[in-house]
Amino acid sequence: MGCITKHYLNEYSLMGVWKIEEDIKTLLDMAELDSSDRKRYRDFRSNSRKLEFLSVRALLAELIGKEARIVYNKNNKPFIKSGSHFISISHSFKLTAIMLSTNEQVGIDLEYMNANISAFMSKFMNRKEKITKDPELSRYHLYLHWCAKEALYKICDKEGISIKNNIILKPFKPGDSGEIKGRVRTEKINSWFDLSYTRYDNYAIVWTKKKIL
Repeated sequence: MGCITKHYLNEYSLMGVWKIEEDIKTLLDMAELDSSDRKRYRDFRSNSRKLEFLSVRALLAELIGKEARIVYNKNNKPFIKSGSHFISISHSFKLTAIMLSTNEQVGIDLEYMNANISAFMSKFMNRKEKITKDPELSRYHLYLHWCAKEALYKICDKEGISIKNNIILKPFKPGDSGEIKGRVRTEKINSWFDLSYTRYDNYAIVWTKKKIL
């Protein structure tokens, strides 16, 4: 299917989502890999991981051109090699998402909602955060918390942040789409962020951006 959405959030930032329905050969033809990409690609053992990798490159080409290249820092945080954009990447099951901006830091996370997430909610939820008692919405609400915290973790460069203890979300009622307020507080960071979310089929998707001061 390829790119299912390309959404400009403002004049600086855009987001794209790709649905993986192609085989490896088709995606290899769509994603132009340089020598660094090919080396990284050869290290993957599973076909699913190869498909994820190729879908990211194909989606990136769709969003900002085939010449764009991704590099990673020591924490495995992705960057555009030319420095033209900030980037955040997420993939789960059959979807891949990329968020890009020329002057805003970005974070995005999506999850396919197939796990018993309540079994490990204690790993990311703190006592100040509440989940709806509606049994039809509670699982989705937990996934939104998880995705929101992952998006904030990414936008803050990951290092030294506890998803459970350093990131807290203000209470919100889950809908098909909406807004969330989140705070990251560590010895180095004390900032509030505005997050947006949406539901696509059985996926939860949350993203955030913040202008660089």
